[in-house]
Amino acid sequence: MTQLRPAASTAPTLDEVARVAGVSRATASRAVNGGSRVSASAQQAVDEAVRTLGYVPNRAARTLVTRRTESVAIVVPEPDDRVFSDPFFAGTLRGVNDVLAEREIQLVLLMARHGAEEERLLRYLSHRHVDGAVVVSHHRDDRLAAAMARIGLPCVFGGRPFDESTGVPYVDVDDVAGGREATRHLIEVGRRRIGTIAGPADMTAGVDRLTGWRQAMDEAGLATDAVVHGDFTELGGRAAAEDLLAAHPDLDGLVVASDLMARGALQVAAAHGRRVPDDLAVVGYDDLGVAEATTPPLTTVRQPVHEMAERATRMLLEQIDNGGIGDAVRLIIPPSLVRRQSS
Repeated sequence: MTQLRPAASTAPTLDEVARVAGVSRATASRAVNGGSRVSASAQQAVDEAVRTLGYVPNRAARTLVTRRTESVAIVVPEPDDRVFSDPFFAGTLRGVNDVLAEREIQLVLLMARHGAEEERLLRYLSHRHVDGAVVVSHHRDDRLAAAMARIGLPCVFGGRPFDESTGVPYVDVDDVAGGREATRHLIEVGRRRIGTIAGPADMTAGVDRLTGWRQAMDEAGLATDAVVHGDFTELGGRAAAEDLLAAHPDLDGLVVASDLMARGALQVAAAHGRRVPDDLAVVGYDDLGVAEATTPPLTTVRQPVHEMAERATRMLLEQIDNGGIGDAVRLIIPPSLVRRQSS
């Protein structure tokens, strides 16, 4: 019996794909590399030939032709332990990867703290080892927005950067509205001495959620002196709650800028004999799984992290497909309040 391909033959080539599909080599190449200017019938014929022959595109050769690496970075200027313990990052990674998987684009995770690690990261990006980057959890001092604008690498920020004059595009939740809604909820259920555990003052999420709390308190004519900053971690939430309740033992409401910090605050309230919500009503921020598992379950502001990551990634891919050219889009997604037993 005659074999179509000898057992010792080399891997199938693009020329063979073109022959089996009945198209030119140029058409086969375009179809394999993304379908640009290829008719539906030719694309279908090439796809069938690729499956029949078991053809695998030569990524290295493709990179030389297209000057694309077929990889995208997610940049997180945070220490490792924070990235792997906070559900915000897991949700972000899933959202980014779900979109990249549709295009068979590789996700590269880059973590770097301020200083030498940041300089190394920027050198890596400036050498175009990736086609673009989604940047999340950025801080005032990391200067990433200005650096990315200078490098000219396609990028989208997850969250509003401090320096908006750089013109980098971003996707964010309306954190001012979220902080305001959380506070108004506690006011509506009758709380009048409401404190807050704010996020870090060097992150726009921390600043904006605190601004929303102040706005709602000012509207209601309530005191805004009970403020302590945390670091978005459970340990930081515990420390902040200890300080806040010691300084203001009359608090009957607490707005916390993340669910992890709120979980720490609930533990402190229980240790001090403060019943939630009878003595102290608590509202968190995120709704990424932590809020449903606290005791009692936590009322919280939901930020759609997976949706934000998906939309940021699609914006990035559009930039890359357009040769790095894109509008400075600023997409703001509204938050929503999820009521549970803690308030």
